[in-house]
Amino acid sequence: MTLKRTLLAVTLFTTITWYGNSQSRIPEVESLLQKMTLAEKIGQLNLLTPGGGIATGSVVSEDVEGKIKAGEVGGIFGVTGPDKVRKAQEIAVNSSRLKIPLLIGADVIHGYKTTFPIPLGSASSWDMGLIKQSAQIAAKESTADGINWNFSPMVDIARDPRWGRIAEGAGEDPYLGSAIAAAMVQGYQGADLSAPHTMLACVKHLVLYGAAEGGRDYNSVDMGKVKMFNQYLPPYKAAVDAGVASAMTSFNDIDGIPASGNKWMITDLLRKKWGFQGFVVSDYTSVNEMIAHGMGDLQAVSAQALNAGLDMDMVGEGFLTTLKKSLDEGKITEEQITTACRRILEAKYKLGLFEDPFLYSDEKRPETDILTDENRKLARTVAAHSFVLLKKHEKTLPLKKNAKIALLGPLADSRNNMLGTWAPTGEHKLAVTVLEGFKNVAPDASITYAKGANISNDPVMAKNVNVFGPKIEIDERSPDTLLKEALEVAKASDVIVAVVGEASEMTGEAASRTDISIPDAQKKLIRALAKTGKPVVLVLMSGRPLTISEEYELPVSILQVWHPGVEAGNAIADVVFGDYNPSGKLTATWPRNVGQIPIYHSMKNTGRPAESKEFQKFKSNYLDAPNSPLLPFGHGLSYTEFEYSDLKLNTSEIGTDEALTVTVSLKNTGNYDGEEVVQLYLRDVVRSITPAMRKLKGFKKVFLKKGETKLVTLKLKPEDLKFYNSDLDFVAEPGAFEIFVGTDSNADLKTSFHLK
Repeated sequence: MTLKRTLLAVTLFTTITWYGNSQSRIPEVESLLQKMTLAEKIGQLNLLTPGGGIATGSVVSEDVEGKIKAGEVGGIFGVTGPDKVRKAQEIAVNSSRLKIPLLIGADVIHGYKTTFPIPLGSASSWDMGLIKQSAQIAAKESTADGINWNFSPMVDIARDPRWGRIAEGAGEDPYLGSAIAAAMVQGYQGADLSAPHTMLACVKHLVLYGAAEGGRDYNSVDMGKVKMFNQYLPPYKAAVDAGVASAMTSFNDIDGIPASGNKWMITDLLRKKWGFQGFVVSDYTSVNEMIAHGMGDLQAVSAQALNAGLDMDMVGEGFLTTLKKSLDEGKITEEQITTACRRILEAKYKLGLFEDPFLYSDEKRPETDILTDENRKLARTVAAHSFVLLKKHEKTLPLKKNAKIALLGPLADSRNNMLGTWAPTGEHKLAVTVLEGFKNVAPDASITYAKGANISNDPVMAKNVNVFGPKIEIDERSPDTLLKEALEVAKASDVIVAVVGEASEMTGEAASRTDISIPDAQKKLIRALAKTGKPVVLVLMSGRPLTISEEYELPVSILQVWHPGVEAGNAIADVVFGDYNPSGKLTATWPRNVGQIPIYHSMKNTGRPAESKEFQKFKSNYLDAPNSPLLPFGHGLSYTEFEYSDLKLNTSEIGTDEALTVTVSLKNTGNYDGEEVVQLYLRDVVRSITPAMRKLKGFKKVFLKKGETKLVTLKLKPEDLKFYNSDLDFVAEPGAFEIFVGTDSNADLKTSFHLK
C-alpha cells in the first residue's frame, strides 16, 4: 500500500492523544521513530532561517546547511522558489542519515505575490466566501513557490488600536473573528493536505497577544479567565475546530507565565480541553525571550517549554543545544522529546512529503499559478469589498468619469505603501497606484496630481518606519511649497480627491503608536483643501482605526481603504467612480481620542451608567468627551440607502436545545444597487455574571437592486446563547433576551424572547 492510500485510510488528524504515552496511527511514523537517535529527534524540533527574506527578529541562523546534513533541522523559513526549496530538500533527503524532508514555512499573511488587503481590511468585507477564496489563492501561489507551511491566520482579538498588529487580525469581535478564522484555515488547508496546492495553516498567537498593555507590542497581558474565555479565546478555538494543523505561541505572559512555557495554555487548554491534534511552534526566539521575562537561563526555559508541550523552537536553538543536558539531569523525559518529534513527523506525512519530498518543487507552477490575471482580479474584488464609506457629504461620491479631478496627497502615487504591513512575499513594484487606477478606470477624466504634503515631516518617525525600505519619503521641497502646488491644482479642478493616512509600516509588528491621528503634515493639507469650497473626498489609508474627529467635522466625504494590496489603485477607482458600491463595515470601533481606549461595542454596563449625553456627576462618563465612539463597530455607509422594518421571531420562547429564527425586512430606498451587512446583536438581560450590553451573534451580507425589498433570515443557534460562567462552564441560563438588528452595533430595531 502506498503512503497516499495509507493516508486516505485515516482521518486528517489521526493521533489518538497528544499527551502521555501516545502513538501515531500512521505506522510509518512509528517505524521511523524507532530508527531515530535522540539527537535526530531533537533535530526535528528545530526551526531555522538562513536569512535572505524579511526577518521578524534580530537573529539569523548560522550554518543551516551543515545542521540539515547532521539531522538537526526539522524545518526552515525564509527560503522560496521551487529551485531553492528543491536544493534544501535534496540536502535533507540525500545528505542526512534518515532522509527526513523539511517543512518549508513562510509568513503569507494576506496573500503571496497576489497581495490582498491587510487582514483588518479583508475582515471589513464581512464576506466569508471572499476571505476563504483569498486564502485558497495564497495557498496555491505559495505552494507553487515551494512553501508548505503558512504562519497564518493571526486571530488575536484587538481592542486597542495603538497596537500595530491590529492590522493583521479581524478586529475586536470574537463572533466575527471566529468565522474568519475558520474560513482562512479551510482556505489554506482545503480538504486534502497532501494535495500540492494546499498547505499547513498555523493559528497564532496563542494566546491574548492582542491585549498587550498600553497597546505596546510584546508587552505583558493581565486578564481574568472569565473575560479570556468569553471574549478572547473563541477565534483560536474556532481555528482548532476547523482542523488547523499547527499553532504558534505568543510573546506575552498568561497569568505570569510566558506563553511558550505555559503548560496550562498549551497542554491543558489547547490539547486536552479543545482537542487540538497538531503541533505547536514558538514564535521567533520566544523561548529564548523567556530569559528576559525572568524565567531562568536558556536550559531552564527550554526545559520549561518542552514540559509545557511546545514541539518546535523557532530560531532560538535552545532545544537543540540544551535538551540533551536537561534529559541527563532528569528535568525532562525522552518520551516528551519523542512525542514532540512524532507530531512534527505526522505533519510531514499529512503533507505527502515522505512520498514525494519535492511535491512543492515543480518549476512549471510559478508561471501558471502565481500573479495570474484571475488572481489579480480576485484581489481587486476583495479590496473593493473591504472599503468602508465612513462619511458621505452632499452626494460627492461616486465621481463622474469625465470629471476634472485634483488627485492629491502623499499616498496618491506611492507604490511602496499599497501592499500594507506584513507583505514580505509581495512585490511593491507590481502594485497599482491610485493615480494609475484612476487613469485605468476613468480614462476620460482630467486628472492632475500633486503630492501636497509628506506622510510625515518628522525625520525620527521616518527613520523608525523605514526599516524595510522607504515608506515615508520626506520631499526635498519645503512643506509650504508642496501645499502651494496642491492648492493651485485644486483651484483648477471640479473635485478634490486627497489620498492620506498612514504609511504601510506605521502599523504592524513593532509599530505601536501613542498618537493614532493623521500626521500633522497631512492635517495641514486637509484643512487647506476643505477651505477651498470644492467638493473633497478623503481616501484614507491606514492599518488601524484612527482618531479623525477633526477631519470628520469638515465638509468632506471619507472612504476608508486600509492598505488594499497589489490591485490598490484599480480597486479604489472602482469604488470612487461607482463601478462598485462600497459595502464594507468596520470590525473595530473608532474612538474619538486615545483617552477612550479601550472602547468596543460589547462593553458592559456599570452600576452607574450615564443616562444621557449630558454630563452627570456621579455617573460613568468623562468631563471632556462623550462616552460614545466617533464610529461604532459595524459602521459603514453606501451610495444608496437601506431601510429596516418588521423584525420578527418565529417564537417568543425556546428551550435550551432549540434554535431561533429571526427575520427582518430590508429595502433599498436609494438610487443605486448595493450590498448591506445585516447585523444581529444579542443581550442577555439577567444572568449569573454581568452581561455585555450587546454582542454580535449573527450577520448576513445581502445584495439588493434599487427599490428592491428582501426578507432576510438569520438563525440563532443554541450555542449562541451560551457563555462561560464563573466556574468556566459553557452554559445558557434561562431568562429574557433582547435582539437588536440593523446596520451597525447601534441597531435600534428591537424584539425579545425567553429561554425556558
